[in-house]
Amino acid sequence: MYSETTDGIEIAVEPHYLDDQSEPEAHRFLWAYTVVIANHSSHTVQLETRYWRITNEQGQVEEVEGPGVVGEHPLLGPGDSYQYTSGCPLNTPSGTMVGHYVMRRDDGTRFKAIIPAFSLDRPDTVRTLN
Repeated sequence: MYSETTDGIEIAVEPHYLDDQSEPEAHRFLWAYTVVIANHSSHTVQLETRYWRITNEQGQVEEVEGPGVVGEHPLLGPGDSYQYTSGCPLNTPSGTMVGHYVMRRDDGTRFKAIIPAFSLDRPDTVRTLN
């Protein structure tokens, strides 16, 4: 699990390779990732938008942004948490994702809650670090 805390908002991500839905011969590799957003601050916050930077193992980048997550704009009071699962396709056996959520506090101020960088690695892929 990967975790990052920004202004009291902890974001933890756990990716899983979806072997049964991937088609390596067609260069289609699928992952699910579960995100838990926990509010450790003293403010109520609402998730307004998301931004993802997805990079495959060849360095090709795709940016995804939009309102909410999985069609929702969760509102989290102090001590609350929210969990969702989504997915990501790649055309290579590995890659990375990183991003942020724009959150709005109950006083109207906004900030970016960092989503930690995490690896999307097919379990049987051998990685070479340079």
